[in-house]
Amino acid sequence: MRILSREELRTLIESPQQPMVSIYMPAHRTGDSEQDPIRLKNLLHDAENQLISNGIHMQDASKLLKPAQQLLSDSYFWQHQGDGLAIFLSPEIFQYYRVPHSFQELVVVAERFHIKPLLPLFSEDGAFYVLAVSQNRVRLLQCTRYYVWEVTPEAVPESLAEALKYDQHEKQLQSHTTGRGSAIFHGQGLGKDDDKVNILRYFQQVDHGLHELLREERVPLVIAAVDYLHPIYREANTYAHLLEEAIEGNPDELSAEELQERAWAIVQPYFERGRADALEQYGEAVSKGLATNDVKQAVLAAYDGRVSTLFVALDVQQWGAFDLESRKLHLYEEKRRGAEDLLDFTAIHTLTKGGTVYAVEPEQVPGKTSVAALFRY
Repeated sequence: MRILSREELRTLIESPQQPMVSIYMPAHRTGDSEQDPIRLKNLLHDAENQLISNGIHMQDASKLLKPAQQLLSDSYFWQHQGDGLAIFLSPEIFQYYRVPHSFQELVVVAERFHIKPLLPLFSEDGAFYVLAVSQNRVRLLQCTRYYVWEVTPEAVPESLAEALKYDQHEKQLQSHTTGRGSAIFHGQGLGKDDDKVNILRYFQQVDHGLHELLREERVPLVIAAVDYLHPIYREANTYAHLLEEAIEGNPDELSAEELQERAWAIVQPYFERGRADALEQYGEAVSKGLATNDVKQAVLAAYDGRVSTLFVALDVQQWGAFDLESRKLHLYEEKRRGAEDLLDFTAIHTLTKGGTVYAVEPEQVPGKTSVAALFRY
């Protein structure tokens, strides 16, 4: 299983293979070895029926779904779940993500993967990371207001001792042997200065390990560490969205849930300011004709790269079809063959073209509609 990063999301969005099956379901961290596999089995049956109704031969549908079918009997898999499970299948892709966010049950078979339920993990006002770091332990937590999930990449050293092991080769290159056979190391001083240099090297390795995961992210990162480590980590940090305010004290003494709670107190005002600014901008733009809550207008503007900020309703679908060549758009009251969720389409194109997406409950969309788009021009 891969960590769900913005880069992974882009891979799902840009995948060209068809047909594409997206499956979402709630799960249990404690591992519900009976209920969760049964739920997935029913969803896979639904996916097979949708594939067949879309003209896919039964044998081809079974072959496409087989990797997910094999999860049903994998007891280890079900014992290590998050709050939600997302599965994506195409002729060349089988990927699943265990995430700190619960989903409503949903199966979508379309020409693109359905990604809107994932957006709270990338939303500008819903997701954040906590980096809990000490000399003995490193944890990276992916959080929302209600969920937390440890996602520490393998490339991140587990401790200062492990990090310094990788420095031995470099130290050997910086040394030479005297005529009497003793080694002389040309390095930093001893004592506190030496300790700081070692910690800085350690934090540089942590930062380097996080880079592949965080390089395209824009969500805030909160550091949790004892006070004297904060300035050293900031010196090593290259992530642009590390917040100034931090969690004080030894994070090794705090659970993931305690760290999430303390971090939320830091990021909540940050989120509230961001959303309040976006809502104010939306209100001003409406009077100037630079915003809309009309689905058709939002779809066209997002496709053209004109949407700077999008509010989109979760757990709501607007089925329809958009002909890219003729730019004709049709809305349907219910799902039918060849239809896709146009709210998902709008969110995808807003994200991939540099816009900001707020994936929120329907009542939090301006105008209490399914979508609200703010235009660049």
